[in-house]
Amino acid sequence: MNFEEKFNLDVENLKNDLAIENMYVTDDDISMLRKISNNEITINQAIHDIIKGDYNV
Repeated sequence: MNFEEKFNLDVENLKNDLAIENMYVTDDDISMLRKISNNEITINQAIHDIIKGDYNV
């Protein structure tokens, strides 16, 4: 299984787990997770952007 397949599988599992708690993952959320997993941004940068309201991925 390549990285992209594993990432997509992990995202689907995450979506299902969160949906049980009435929390839903958006395409922007997935894009940000992808950037973190590809080391394009750090988790700290993602948190900073979300807090600032710059949640544009």
